Amino acid sequence: MRILYLGDVMGRAGRTAISETLPRLREDWRLDFVVVNGENATNGMGLSGDHARLLLQAGADCLTLGDHAFDQKDMMQAIEREPRIIRPINFAKSAPGKGFRLFDAPGGRKVLVAQVLGQVFMKRPFDDPFSAIDTVLKTHPRGGIAQAVIVDIHCEATSEKMAVGQFCDGRASLVVGTHTHVPTADAQILSGGTAYLTDAGMCGDYNSVIGMEKTEPMRRFITGMNKDRFTPASGPATLSGVFVETDDRTGSAKQVRMVRVGGRLEQAAP
Repeated sequence: MRILYLGDVMGRAGRTAISETLPRLREDWRLDFVVVNGENATNGMGLSGDHARLLLQAGADCLTLGDHAFDQKDMMQAIEREPRIIRPINFAKSAPGKGFRLFDAPGGRKVLVAQVLGQVFMKRPFDDPFSAIDTVLKTHPRGGIAQAVIVDIHCEATSEKMAVGQFCDGRASLVVGTHTHVPTADAQILSGGTAYLTDAGMCGDYNSVIGMEKTEPMRRFITGMNKDRFTPASGPATLSGVFVETDDRTGSAKQVRMVRVGGRLEQAAP
């Protein structure tokens, strides 16, 4: 199976790049399944129902969220109506929606997508990510009920992301980090056949401070004082993420490639 995972969509620039580019990538790269992290797509904070529909119409098969999952209040209702949106497994137990789901793919195949939040350096304590994802992987074996298994680890610390990758090795097809908005260069296949990337980066304008217009973040770093709200940068966006090809029989990764399309960053494709 040919799978594309795209990192955090950042504001209008990211949404526009997805709308204009993803349909072509699906065709040119013969993609079977696409996952997009949409948790910063609406004004850089959360995802609205309208913007979720836009990303799905552009060609995403599944949208993941993150620690800003419900910053846009209408997502509380939208996630219950739209099964293609998932939030982290270890979010509050009372949160609406699901943290994992089994999706249909071409040819009668199934793809499991799960998302889990890390704990290190995060602003609020979440439940243990390791036990949360372990429960899901035990009941949805790779190459069994699901031909491919994708795990989104949404957290700050690279060490925690790497630990989750190793923990899922041999059980997931792909473990990919999100949240920091900076793509890492460590795409690899682990010893158990799991494709891994510490962070997919963002789909947004990289002439920025992690996707935000530079002036206000720099003012806060330099002076320690706030003046204005953060505003998503609006220049040409780079779509950043990872491509993985999996074996339908075993669910293991056969190849993994970093993806960067458009915008300022050096381009990379399968």
